[in-house]
Amino acid sequence: MQLDYIKLHRNTRIGYLFVIPSLLVVIFVLVYPVIQAFLYSLTPEYSEDNSWSLENYFNLLDDNRFIESFNNTLIFTFFTIPAELLIGLFIAVLLNKEFKFRGIVRVAILFPWALPTALNAIMWRWMFNTEFGVINYGLISAGLIENKLNWLGKEPLAMIAMMSVSTWKTSSFMALLLLAGLQTIPKDLYESAKIDGASDFKSFWYITLPLLAPAIIVSLLLRTMDALRVFELPFNLTDGGPLNTTETISLYSYRVLFEFVEFNYGSSMVIIQFILIMIMSLIYIKSIKNIDY
Repeated sequence: MQLDYIKLHRNTRIGYLFVIPSLLVVIFVLVYPVIQAFLYSLTPEYSEDNSWSLENYFNLLDDNRFIESFNNTLIFTFFTIPAELLIGLFIAVLLNKEFKFRGIVRVAILFPWALPTALNAIMWRWMFNTEFGVINYGLISAGLIENKLNWLGKEPLAMIAMMSVSTWKTSSFMALLLLAGLQTIPKDLYESAKIDGASDFKSFWYITLPLLAPAIIVSLLLRTMDALRVFELPFNLTDGGPLNTTETISLYSYRVLFEFVEFNYGSSMVIIQFILIMIMSLIYIKSIKNIDY
């Protein structure tokens, strides 16, 4: 008994030795920058004595551009995440079925997600071009519109265009995560339900969705975190325009930090964004714990 305890204690110490290097990297790369940004945010931008205060955070409440970027981020997240989930779930269910060349189709579905966001944005910017874009050409040819639309230069078309690009790119990522969850569901459950006379819809509603719930929540968690800190897409697609209607928190804080060179004020925006992401993450994690398996 004593020997087993000594062996367990030794294995525990060895485990700690393996974990410590990774933990130090996490602290250096993630924890330290957050703490440093928080300390910067407590220092007024043009203070001479460097005393701590909440002045930067109160200034955010009077900053109409920050409030607009905050609202833009929430609107972008609120509309894109459900759309990506529904489309991703539809794709995942299709890819989970047996058909010819299924492997090739699975690889092809991941192509939009595999492309860099900057490249996607530049490609779609040309497609949304008012004069030469294929989007206007296709809509006019189909008789859906009469005049060319200024997709990236008029609100709310610019936000709609940005959300459409995001949905097109990341729905395949959602599908990949959900497909992994679908493949863990035993096929015996569907066979039993079929013997009992359950329709395909009832099998999906009472078997697939409940057992897929953990994978759905994890997918929502990852995509919500990405959406709340979206930067590359508005930066390369619309540059935050027109009139800052597609400017997100990340894009505005980037400009404050590196274009306006106001590190303390910009740090307060980063901290607010960090808190928002943490709150949403905790809600999703709490939801996972409440799932009855």
